[in-house]
Amino acid sequence: MSKEENKKEIKSKIGGQALIEGIMMIGVYKGAMACRLPDGTIDVETWDEKNGKNAPFYKKMPFVRGSFNFVGSMIKGYKYLMKSADKQITEEEKAEQTKAESAVMSLFMFVGMIVGVAVALGIFMFLPKIIVGLIKPVQEMRILRSFLEGIIKIILFVGYMAVTCFMKDIRRTYEYHGAEHKTIACHEARLPLTVENVRKQIRFHKRCGTSFIFIILIVSILVMCFIPFTVTWQRIVAGLVLLPVVVGISYEFIRLAGNHDNAFTKILSAPGLALQRITTREPDDSQIEVAIAALKPCIPDNLEEDVW
Repeated sequence: MSKEENKKEIKSKIGGQALIEGIMMIGVYKGAMACRLPDGTIDVETWDEKNGKNAPFYKKMPFVRGSFNFVGSMIKGYKYLMKSADKQITEEEKAEQTKAESAVMSLFMFVGMIVGVAVALGIFMFLPKIIVGLIKPVQEMRILRSFLEGIIKIILFVGYMAVTCFMKDIRRTYEYHGAEHKTIACHEARLPLTVENVRKQIRFHKRCGTSFIFIILIVSILVMCFIPFTVTWQRIVAGLVLLPVVVGISYEFIRLAGNHDNAFTKILSAPGLALQRITTREPDDSQIEVAIAALKPCIPDNLEEDVW
């Protein structure tokens, strides 16, 4: 690769997630988690990934890959979120904790996750349909009903994000989220991964999970417009059945937005980028150091394999 090609900006396949005092990055062949430990050091774990040429066929098929990648990201995200939380417990605290207490804590966190998913489904999928179903003048107007349901979903989602940013721990996670975006932006600009270079980057990214969820909300409105059902419980069931379709379409949209810079993709990306003003915060240098530590192991030897 020539020097001129090496300096050319790229759109990287590497994506990440903010954790508790840490960041997870997923690359083409490697994944990594970096966490700031209570003693101030950075702990890094790496593992193999199959997202490149060796990826299974269902991760490559348009409209099918979206659902598999989404579910896989959720499972992996939860796994390493719990690991990052565990790393914040000092060795002394672990020594004092009995096996029974540790098992109870693990069970408590698992049940908490299940309850959290159930509550999220209830609030963001069921509640809007139930609320609109109570408005008699629009009960038989499926298109208007779909738009009203979607607007309520968006209001609930944005409101939830806005409220969480006032929580100290969540706000700190949003700072790590900002560090993740800025570090990936530095890598995409083909600049050396230093704190100084990362600090100068923008903290908003078109392929962010926040933008993806927002696109899912928009696509769900359009898809539900084609559903002929007007009975509330039927619309709830239809929404659940069609969720993989909505996620699949949304994933292709986020890929399109990530690959192109034109008027359409800018309009498509604008709401998600605006929402990232809530879900990302400017990180400090110590958080940027963690993001760099998480990103470096995920960069393949051949940069061409990392191009989105």
